[in-house]
Amino acid sequence: MSSKKVASYIIIAALVGGFVGSVASSGTAHADFLSNIWDFLSGKPSSTSTTSTGSAGATTTPYQSADSYEQAVIDAVKKASPAVVSIVVSKDVPIIEQCPQEFSPFSNLPPEFQQFFGNGFGGNFQTYVPCQKGSKLQEVGGGSGFIVSPDGLIVTNKHVVSDTSATYTVLLNNGKKYDAKVLARDPVQDLALIKIDATGLPTVTLGNSDGLQLGQTMIAIGNALGEFRNTVSVGVLSGLARTITASGATYGSETIQGVMQTDAAINPGNSGGPLLDLNGDVIGINTAIVSGAQNIGFAIPINQAKKDIESVQKSGVIETPYLGVRYLSITADMAKTQNLSVDHGALLRGDTNGPAIVPGSPAEKAGLKAEDIILEVNGSTVDATNTLISLIDQYNVGDTVTLKVQRGNQTLNIPVTLAKRPDSLSQ
Repeated sequence: MSSKKVASYIIIAALVGGFVGSVASSGTAHADFLSNIWDFLSGKPSSTSTTSTGSAGATTTPYQSADSYEQAVIDAVKKASPAVVSIVVSKDVPIIEQCPQEFSPFSNLPPEFQQFFGNGFGGNFQTYVPCQKGSKLQEVGGGSGFIVSPDGLIVTNKHVVSDTSATYTVLLNNGKKYDAKVLARDPVQDLALIKIDATGLPTVTLGNSDGLQLGQTMIAIGNALGEFRNTVSVGVLSGLARTITASGATYGSETIQGVMQTDAAINPGNSGGPLLDLNGDVIGINTAIVSGAQNIGFAIPINQAKKDIESVQKSGVIETPYLGVRYLSITADMAKTQNLSVDHGALLRGDTNGPAIVPGSPAEKAGLKAEDIILEVNGSTVDATNTLISLIDQYNVGDTVTLKVQRGNQTLNIPVTLAKRPDSLSQ
């Protein structure tokens, strides 16, 4: 039995159960019920609506059949897939061959013995050892991306194009191939923008990743395993505002904040590809998976990428707002163990990388001090869901934000004008 039929039977059973009481008391209700069943099986829209709470006048959206859901997925993929690209990473690698080399097994003997054994056993011997014979350009990796402007601007993950000594090639959905140039790598997020020399290209529609709800359908598209272009997988939104530490064989590790979790299958090579909603709009950028788990993948919300896109389109670079502090995110357990007066916020404290307040930074100019606790940024609470860095990243270079700060027994409101993140901290 197909999964589609199973879904239909389960829904029909639920409808039948819900009508038992009214069928016994009303012949009209019985006829309407049978008519609704026939309309559902034949694909016709229901002529009646049902209530979800029993309250007068409360109606719900008519049930979306398996057929219409399937068509919505198909339409979403058709809408976005022409603008989804595969990114091939190539690099000059050494050509290693086996080269002949002579050696003497008697070289460590005294001269008189060397002469004796050399003359008696044919002198030197020949062996083969690895040696480099030039180099060749070879494919060493792959990823995905999506086109956001008709002139070839493409969004992908920073880790896909992190190797500055590599070359990058973009394969379009129609099979055309272009050399790509890396325009900008985000210094904080796992995002990058690359460019190909083309015009009139299809583009994706950027959706809105704010206000998403758990259980929403998610569609991932990408270059799975670096081999299967435009692979489609479907799942749901499993979690929001996750903080993860991701690592790769050639990239190292990075903490990524505020990502969405999905059970739509994401594989190596999907990185940088779009995560879609049922409208076919991009609401995330596939970025990481949990190794050894069953379909636990993560995507960066598209709203976090929009500023990067706009910045590159305007100035050709990604300008990241910068406060200039090192901090610890306060949890309830941390507040207890360190006797803090609050159970949330960002505790400004230095570490092995440097002091709590970076010299010359906007934080220093505004008068922030070590052991201050930043509680709010422009009225938004700093907590596990909204970290300090994610809240600051919502603003632009040159914006002035007001920080609510706990300093000992005092609560202060301190205005800070954000600066451009220094290039020395870009990577």
